[in-house]
Amino acid sequence: MSTIDSHPDTGAAYDENAQIHLGVFYPGIGAQTVWEDPNAPDQVATDTFVEVAQKLERGLFDAFFLGDGQRVRENRGAILSTDIAGRPDAITQLAALASVTERIGLVATQNTTYSLPVELARRLASLDALSEGRAGWNIVTTDNAWTGENFRRGGWLAHERRYERATQVVELAKQYWAGEKIGSDTDLLTAHATPNVPASAQGRPILFQAGDSTGGRDLAARHADVVFSANNAYDDAVAYARDLRTRTAAFGRAADAVRILPGVTVVLGDTPDEAEEKVRWLRSNAHNGVRAIAFLEHYWGKDLSAYDPEGPLPDIDPVDTELDPSRGTLSIDARTGKLDQIERWRKLASDKGLSIRELVLEVSPASRFHSGTPAQVADRWTELVRHRVVDGFNINPYHLRDGIDDLVDKLVPALQERGVHRTEYTSTTLRGHLGLDDEHAASDRKAS
Repeated sequence: MSTIDSHPDTGAAYDENAQIHLGVFYPGIGAQTVWEDPNAPDQVATDTFVEVAQKLERGLFDAFFLGDGQRVRENRGAILSTDIAGRPDAITQLAALASVTERIGLVATQNTTYSLPVELARRLASLDALSEGRAGWNIVTTDNAWTGENFRRGGWLAHERRYERATQVVELAKQYWAGEKIGSDTDLLTAHATPNVPASAQGRPILFQAGDSTGGRDLAARHADVVFSANNAYDDAVAYARDLRTRTAAFGRAADAVRILPGVTVVLGDTPDEAEEKVRWLRSNAHNGVRAIAFLEHYWGKDLSAYDPEGPLPDIDPVDTELDPSRGTLSIDARTGKLDQIERWRKLASDKGLSIRELVLEVSPASRFHSGTPAQVADRWTELVRHRVVDGFNINPYHLRDGIDDLVDKLVPALQERGVHRTEYTSTTLRGHLGLDDEHAASDRKAS
């Protein structure tokens, strides 16, 4: 990994004293974590949540994030066997973790499309009070009817309006947390309430937002304290930082009011070759035979279990309909045009002599790996943070035991040696960990 020789125009000055902000995102689903490894702990056991959170607190991380979902993933109407089925409610789980941790921030993913605004604001405020100012809200949206079937209103929200409702929900929550009596009657939501939860030591839960669309960036610029970005490649990260800071200033906030934490998977080795071998192992396991067949079934719309994942692509025609969104993973623009996509895959497989599993490995979205020795990754991250290309990273662990151990026992010391990661907590609140002082809070209230 090379260091950065030039100062990019990111809208922020070089800061040799900048401190990195680190979180770990504990996912509820997905192939990015190798759940099947014999050394992996029970991913839904209380002891696992406690082990991970306490270990990250020992590593002086800013926050522990829980993913959440309103429905288990499915494939052709059946529960997807390659994803875990148990997903405890994030706020409930984090409330329990508040009693066995002391400093680390506790961030719950919660949906604005199907949540009731007052109920959600009250639950988040309660978590913030119980944790004495360590709560955060990872704001997410959805538009798919598949998830909506679990709710009385169903899949009623048009795709293009999901951030419109999200903005309304966030604004109501902030009014509630400020102790204001709220009342709203729009075509997207109706809410009336008088707050009855006291403010915490940090004032209100910290707002995190993930989304790279125009609507997502505007929501982050207007209301978020921290944004999760998919842009961790250097040039993309520079462009994203410049764009977000311009949008943030346009909403009357300080340009650097929002902390930028790209999502990454970190793979460490004692040597560069060992790290690359781990990456190969990870990709191979993340796209094993069962997952490869399930991936193609999503496009073919048919049972492909009789096909050998190490053999050629199915020689049958797919169902000529819109892609089945039952797994809830595809954007609307990716659910159509699948016949042309499959023909391209067939040509690619023929040209390269790829099996089903090899093709899926080739065409699946690449994980955002930062790999190398601890020193290499620490050097790279130090340059990125000091040049204010990013403010830190939200790490998606590929293994809940080995991956976490590597972060805490190997990467953190390397970052501390470079003076970019704290050697002790200096605050008791998540706001304090992130360096979001009263000025940021005041500008945030003004923007709302």
